[in-house]
Amino acid sequence: QVQLVESGGGLVQAGGSLRLSCAASGRTFSSVAMGWFRQAPGKEREFIAHIAWSGGSTYYADSVKGRFAISGDNAKKAVYLQMNSLKPEDTAVYYCAGSSSIRLYHFPANPREYDFDSWGQGTQVTVSS
Repeated sequence: QVQLVESGGGLVQAGGSLRLSCAASGRTFSSVAMGWFRQAPGKEREFIAHIAWSGGSTYYADSVKGRFAISGDNAKKAVYLQMNSLKPEDTAVYYCAGSSSIRLYHFPANPREYDFDSWGQGTQVTVSS
């Protein structure tokens, strides 16, 4: 059984920073990528960033490019999200996700939610104005 556990969420003022962490457990967990999604109240879950283990390339949504940075360690089954220059519109529940998708392996620049098959429980990030 695979478990992804996020940590690091909280309340921060606009312009501040937070670092989210995610660790995967379970002997059978194997992924081609890990990433982050978020869901704001009343909105659909959206892709934020992911890191492809093959080559270590990273990919971002336009809304966070230049402000957020994803990093990870495949050997440790861990992924991190450094969030800088936070805005009130970044307020959401942030989810860690793992992917074993062959499609994503071959087309890492075109991630889809259905490429991700392991999910954490989410961590709340609130940015006050």
